[in-house]
Amino acid sequence: MDTTPANNSHDRYDTVLVGSSAGGVQGLGTLLGGLDPELPVPVLVAQHLRRSRETRIVSVLSRSTSLTIRLAEDRERPRAGTVYIAPPDHHLCVCPDGVLELTDERPVNFARPAADPLFESAGRAYGGRIIACVLTGADSDGARGVTAVRGRGGTVIVQDPETAEFHGMPKAAIETGQVDFVRGLEDIAPTINHLLRETRPAGP
Repeated sequence: MDTTPANNSHDRYDTVLVGSSAGGVQGLGTLLGGLDPELPVPVLVAQHLRRSRETRIVSVLSRSTSLTIRLAEDRERPRAGTVYIAPPDHHLCVCPDGVLELTDERPVNFARPAADPLFESAGRAYGGRIIACVLTGADSDGARGVTAVRGRGGTVIVQDPETAEFHGMPKAAIETGQVDFVRGLEDIAPTINHLLRETRPAGP
């Protein structure tokens, strides 16, 4: 499935967002491993994590990519080429000035962190200058968020449910009708790279 993004008025993207749940760590490894090493934007990730134990997600994902992987910190400004993971038991949001914010607002679909708060807040901060991705997961988190992103002119990529370990999140996102690309897991990173190259300002 390919459609024209809702609004092409932006001349570049400012960030890539990723939401995932069950099966998502493996999916994230594949996605991040396929992104350009000189990625010109930051990546913000909401992966459902258990709050009852210390997470090893940074060390696990760092094996898959040369990009810098770190847990997001409150009030930091995201930098290009760095992947910021929402820490356990906190939603990762973006303030209007582009600074990251960690919140303990109520769980979404029983999850905190969740994709919807990230996608919705980033849409308010960046408008249409967003690429938002929904990967494998067992619930409907991300559906509300992709609607918000695309309503502001952003671009939405969803993992083909047939390639997802758990179909719920990608299927719910697709059913919103607010999706630009449906891709197999291995094809999501090349799609992102292509979009970023298309919109990257030309050098001197």
